[in-house]
Amino acid sequence: MFDLIKPDIFECITSIGVTKDTDFSLPPNPELGDLCFACFELAKKEKKDPVEFAKEIVGRFHFVKRAKTDLVLDFRASGPYVNVILNNKKLAEIVLTKIDQKNYGGNNLGNGQKVMIEYPSQNTHKEFHIGHLRNVCIGNSLVGLMEKSGYRVVPVNYINDFGSHVVKCLWYLEKTEDPRIETSFLIKNKQKWLGMIYAEANKYIAKHKEVKQELVEYQKRFEARDPKIMKLFQLTRQWSIEGFNKIHEELGVRHEKVFFESKIKNKGQKIVDELLEKKIATVGEGGAIIIDLQPYNLDVALLRKSSGSGVYLTSDLALAKEKFKRIKVDQSINITGTEQNFYFKQLFKILELEGFHNKMTHIGYGLVNRSDGKMSSRLGNVILYDDLKNEIFEKLFQETKNRHEEWNEKKLKEVTQILTQAVLKFTLLKHEAEKTISFDIKEATNMEGYNALYILYTVARINSMERKSGLKINKKKINFQLLDNNEEKNLLLFIANYSAIIKKALANYNPSVLVKYCFDLSKEFNNYYNKFSILKNDDLEVTKARLALCLAVRRVIEDALKILTIKTVEEM
Repeated sequence: MFDLIKPDIFECITSIGVTKDTDFSLPPNPELGDLCFACFELAKKEKKDPVEFAKEIVGRFHFVKRAKTDLVLDFRASGPYVNVILNNKKLAEIVLTKIDQKNYGGNNLGNGQKVMIEYPSQNTHKEFHIGHLRNVCIGNSLVGLMEKSGYRVVPVNYINDFGSHVVKCLWYLEKTEDPRIETSFLIKNKQKWLGMIYAEANKYIAKHKEVKQELVEYQKRFEARDPKIMKLFQLTRQWSIEGFNKIHEELGVRHEKVFFESKIKNKGQKIVDELLEKKIATVGEGGAIIIDLQPYNLDVALLRKSSGSGVYLTSDLALAKEKFKRIKVDQSINITGTEQNFYFKQLFKILELEGFHNKMTHIGYGLVNRSDGKMSSRLGNVILYDDLKNEIFEKLFQETKNRHEEWNEKKLKEVTQILTQAVLKFTLLKHEAEKTISFDIKEATNMEGYNALYILYTVARINSMERKSGLKINKKKINFQLLDNNEEKNLLLFIANYSAIIKKALANYNPSVLVKYCFDLSKEFNNYYNKFSILKNDDLEVTKARLALCLAVRRVIEDALKILTIKTVEEM
C-alpha cells in the first residue's frame, strides 16, 4: 500500500534492516500513528519474537540518525507492529507534486501483456436488459483497470446470433405472418420489438406443445442456411446489431473485434467430430454426442443434440480457438452470469483434454432482480435497459430543473444524461460482482449516501470552489507546511493509497473496491470541507495550500471514475 510515498519510507527503513517488500497499512487508531507495518514475517526471518523485534526496529531507528528522512519523523512500537509518524509538510509536498505525473496511480503489473476481454456477449433477437448492463459495467471497468496496470487490452464481443432463441423468433414471425415485417420502417425500436416477439413466441410454444417437432425441423433448415429463412434472419439480425451498437456507444464500450456464432458454428461441429475421433467424446442416447466429465466432478456435457443441431458448447469450443488464432493474446477473459460458472468449468476442461492450453479466465456476476424475482427474457419480465434509463432520466431531469431554473433545455438534458449513466453504472458496480442485487431507483438517485450523485456532487463542489477562488495554483510556490491538521493528513494518505487500490481492485477482478474508494475519499473530503474554511480565511497562502489539496482530491476521483467509464459534470 501507499506506493506513492514508499520510496521515501524505504530510504529510511532499509538502513535499519527492514526489507523493501514490507507492506504498510493504516493503524486501527489514528492516534497510534499515520502508517504501520507488521513484524511477524520480519521477525521470523531473524528467528525473533515479533513484539521484541518491533521494539528493536524502533531502537535501530532512533540509534541510526541517518535513518531519519524528511518524511519519517518517528517509529513507535505497539505490540508486534511498528507505527510510523510522518511529517505533514513533506507528505503534502510529495503527494501534491507527484499527483500531476502521467498515469498517476498506475503501475506496470501487466508489463505489456496482451489480454482479451470478452463482453457483454448478448444474444440477438432479445432485448438489452439490466443483466447485460451489469456485464458491460464490469467489462468496461476491467478494461480500465488493466490498461492502468500496464496491460494491452483488446475488448471484444461475441454475439450469439445462431441459437435456438433465434429459431423461435424467426419461426414465430413466419408462422404468424406478422405484417409488421413488411412495414418495419414504422417500428421505432426494432431491437425492442424483436424482444417482444421472442417473449410472445415462448408463451405460444409453452401453450402449444404440439409445435415442438415443427421447431426441430425449422432449426435444421435454419442451420442448413435455408435461403428463405436466411433472408429474414439477416434482416432481423441487423436490427439487433444496430440496437446493440447504439447502446454500446451510450455506455462507452469500444470493441476492437466482434465474433458471431453464425460464423463459427460449423467450425464447432468439426471440433466435435475431432473429439469423437480422438475418443474424448462418445455417442450417447439417441445419437447425441456427449463427453463424460464425471471423473473431474463436472457431470456429462452435451456437445451435439441427437437431431444433429449444435449447442452452446459446440460454438464456444470453436470460439476459444478462433479468438487466440485471430488475435495473438496472452490471456482471454470471459464475463457472464454466475449461473454459467459450471458451464465454463466444463468448457475449459474439454479444451484442456483436447490439448488447448491457452490461458482463459471466467468472471461470473450475480443477477440483478426486480421486485417479482429473477428476470427471464423467455417470460418477458425483464428489467429493460431503456426503460430503467428513461425512468431515472425523468426523475433526475425534474430534480435538476428545480435546482437550476436558469438552465436551458439543452444543458439540462446533457447534464441529466451524464447523471443517469453515472447512477446506472455506479449502482451496479458498488457490489461485488458475484452478489445478486436489487436495483432501488429511490436509493440510487439520493443525493446523500453511498451512490454516484454524492461523488459527482463532491467533484462539482470542488469545481465551484476553484471558480470562486479565481486562483491559479502554482505548486512550486505552495507552502506545504500550512497543511498541518489531521484531516488534511488523512486526505493526503487517502490520495497516496490510490495506486494500491488499483492493484487490489484488479487482483480480484473487483471494481467495487475502486467504487468504495471513490465514496470514502469523497466522504473524507466533505468532512474536511464542513470543518474548515477553504476560501474564506485571512491568510491567502493557507487558501492556496488548501485549494491545492482540494484539486488533488478531484484529480484522483475523476481518474478513478474514468476507469469506471463514469463522467463528471462541471456543476449539478
